[in-house]
Amino acid sequence: MSGKSYNYDDIQPYEGRAFEEAMQRLRAYPKLLDNFMDIVSRHGRVVNTIKSVYTKARLRSLLGKVHSYEDFQKKITCDLFLELIIKSSIDRLSFDGVGNVEKDAACVFVSNHRDIVLDAALLDYVLYRNDREPCEMVIGDNLLANQFATDLFKTNGGVVLHRSLTSTNELRNETMRLSSYITHCVTEKHKSIWVAQKSGRSKDGIDNTSTAIPKMLYLASREEGLDFQTFLKKVPIVPVAISYQYDPCAVTKGRQEIKRLAAEGCYNVYKKKKYEDILDLVRGLRMYKGNVHIHIGKRLEPTYSNALDATREIDRQIHTGYRLFDSNYFAYDYVFGKSEFTDKYEDFNSKSFLKRYKGLNREVFDVVMKSYANPVVSLLNEKNM
Repeated sequence: MSGKSYNYDDIQPYEGRAFEEAMQRLRAYPKLLDNFMDIVSRHGRVVNTIKSVYTKARLRSLLGKVHSYEDFQKKITCDLFLELIIKSSIDRLSFDGVGNVEKDAACVFVSNHRDIVLDAALLDYVLYRNDREPCEMVIGDNLLANQFATDLFKTNGGVVLHRSLTSTNELRNETMRLSSYITHCVTEKHKSIWVAQKSGRSKDGIDNTSTAIPKMLYLASREEGLDFQTFLKKVPIVPVAISYQYDPCAVTKGRQEIKRLAAEGCYNVYKKKKYEDILDLVRGLRMYKGNVHIHIGKRLEPTYSNALDATREIDRQIHTGYRLFDSNYFAYDYVFGKSEFTDKYEDFNSKSFLKRYKGLNREVFDVVMKSYANPVVSLLNEKNM
């Protein structure tokens, strides 16, 4: 074993005194309660003033009663915030596979990534409502636009991934430190942790895992001299697929994808504006999502000898576990000019669906339609392999 130790203070969730200090800052933030109600009210409108006053009072009370990020996740995020988000913007939240997660066992959830915070938050909600512990979640430092955002994430189990580093040596060292922390989280803290299957959200609906993710997870164990199969025994990986009937950020994702492709064509790197992700985060929380499904897959057996093989199994479980909605089947037939799945969207209002994206330029519209269609493509590819 290498025996190398790291300081995790700046990347791990707030604990102890750091947590209490962050809570003092949040309680002192002048617009916290108003911003909270603006997000959880359907389309940003508070319909019931009495209910709004009651909710604010409840949140104000809870802010003085949480003393750890686990408290925050359960009492504020799950019991209050997500309950309101689900009621205001989701028709039905369904799930399966919770039995694949043992109550007292910790693991790394490797998930497809559609929404900036809801992917991990809704998984936490499902776990918590089924007598499992919520998990920590790895987030990019691009979301930590200011102290307020940093405090919200790190009082809620956020683990910071430093993406803004430019030095190759710094990136290598930071990747090793994150790998070490994740191993520490699972094996010593006995806490599960959520990791996206690749950097950034899927803009095109193709949920393929970057091999760099299993490689990163394995780094710390490799440093200890463990082979990949022993690593899988030590740090269990559980694939997760989350599916949204309607993506509130489909248009902004489509525009970002077009800009990214254009930048690549000019041999440049597309850089988002400072608050672009924060605006998408709020949009994803507030706006209508229809039905949402979370599929928790089976732990990867310690039979995979390398990251490439593990990646392929993660993809297989995500592609086959993804809940296809009528929006996906309609978009597939629409994009490819087929009538293969008409029985899957007989009651689907296709005119209303297309109207959601009326007025977009053709390039963005095509990306949006393909983002709905591609999960069907992924499943068909799995079946044909």
